[in-house]
Amino acid sequence: ISDKIQLIGSLLDKVDVMIITGGMSYTFLKVLSDMPIGNSLFDAQGALIVKDLMAKAEKNGVKIVLPTDFVAADAFSPDANIKAATVESGIPEEWMGLDIGPKSVALFADVIMKAKTVMWNGPCGVFEFEKFAQGTNGTMDALIMAHDKNGATTIIGGGDSATAAANRNVTDRFSHVSTGGGASLELLEGKELPGVTALSSK
Repeated sequence: ISDKIQLIGSLLDKVDVMIITGGMSYTFLKVLSDMPIGNSLFDAQGALIVKDLMAKAEKNGVKIVLPTDFVAADAFSPDANIKAATVESGIPEEWMGLDIGPKSVALFADVIMKAKTVMWNGPCGVFEFEKFAQGTNGTMDALIMAHDKNGATTIIGGGDSATAAANRNVTDRFSHVSTGGGASLELLEGKELPGVTALSSK
């Protein structure tokens, strides 16, 4: 996660709104809301710069949107027992957040439907397990609707996000699907990509 948290700093110079979801959101919510996160993903190094990132977002007028509800599991397994959780309730000890909940999907969809350009990098949960695919699929549906109804430019820039779209046979419903997740983010960050540089000089 820490490599993406580092990238957020540079992206805050380029976006109006940023949705932070998936495994990264638990680090943000633990730091910002003191939310108990159980055994959910936590990035100790990334946690050290969360407040600096939020301060930069505020300075740049960037709205940060975080999930408000979750699907928690008692094991990292497709057959795990599940329960709903919120920021207020937290995730119980020995449980882990593996997806966002329906309120978060609706919140994200509202943000996406107001956007003219959407860059999506990274799923909202462990979409490989059916029980934890609703957040990713619901967010994906919002991007498709923004593209179809509003003419929004929708870009999937990530291996896992691209896989999630391919699993549903909907890759043709987006403006562009890149399979180079890390490379896509590096390009946005302004880094030089050797392959692109070589092609650009021809």
